[in-house]
Amino acid sequence: MSLEKKTLQPAVQAAIDLTSGAMGGVACVYTGQPFDTVKVKMQTFPNLYRNVLDCAVKTFKEHGIRGYYQGTTPALMAHISENAVLFLSYGFCQRLVRSLSGMDSKAELSAFQKAASGSFASVFASLAICPTELVKCRLQAMHEMKTSGKLAKEHPSTVWAVIKNVMKTDGPLGMYQGLSSTLMREMPGYFFFFGGYELGRSFFIHAGQSKDDLGPIPLMVSGGFGGACLWIAVYPIDCVKSRIQVLSMSGQQAGFLSTFRSIVLQEGVRAIYSGLTPTMIRAFPANGALFLAYELSRRTMMNHMSN
Repeated sequence: MSLEKKTLQPAVQAAIDLTSGAMGGVACVYTGQPFDTVKVKMQTFPNLYRNVLDCAVKTFKEHGIRGYYQGTTPALMAHISENAVLFLSYGFCQRLVRSLSGMDSKAELSAFQKAASGSFASVFASLAICPTELVKCRLQAMHEMKTSGKLAKEHPSTVWAVIKNVMKTDGPLGMYQGLSSTLMREMPGYFFFFGGYELGRSFFIHAGQSKDDLGPIPLMVSGGFGGACLWIAVYPIDCVKSRIQVLSMSGQQAGFLSTFRSIVLQEGVRAIYSGLTPTMIRAFPANGALFLAYELSRRTMMNHMSN
């Protein structure tokens, strides 16, 4: 029986969506964190590295394998909270879209309707991810900030040290530096993310088959395709967001438009695409793992609750 045809209590369905999203977030972080670290370093200091390989090699020489996992704790916090809230809100927004469209509660939404639901859900996810992603980006670029002289070499580089510094310097609202650019990234990004995922799944189904019957490989490929669609659409916005969150550590406060203009005028258009290669390489395994963990854990829990 297709999962779409099983009706559970709203509270139970919400708990399943929340837990499945969190599981997907864990899988995404451990699969894609090394690529994300290289991406943030190249976004923030594009002139320090010739290319992806140069950045990866220098990071390894200076910090070893652990260097690729700088910021993993806040990244886990970010992705668990983001994806838990995202998929919880995604399920709610799908029910809302059905209601507004006058559809039956069990009706299958179109790929466009699911993409729109994902875009609406991203508003809630942005509020969850912005503080933790701020900490993650600062930790990932801490070494470059120190070596470039923008930060004292004795500046502590732990999760709690970063949080304490933000709270002391900017107060609680300082944790939301980069929120506007996060929203600008997430809303269109998740439209393409969920739209690309649903489009990808539609390529694998045969006549009379449900998308919920697809196996691990089609789910991972579809998830990877969705991730690639997201990053192609919003990468320049993410680059500006990383700059805002990292450089604000040295007191360089600037808004989205002024940061974007400064990058383009001083460094050229190519600078806003610095780090795109590791991002695209990361997109397939990380988002494939995310959707695989999400779908399989969701199916398991829904089957268990329906029996």
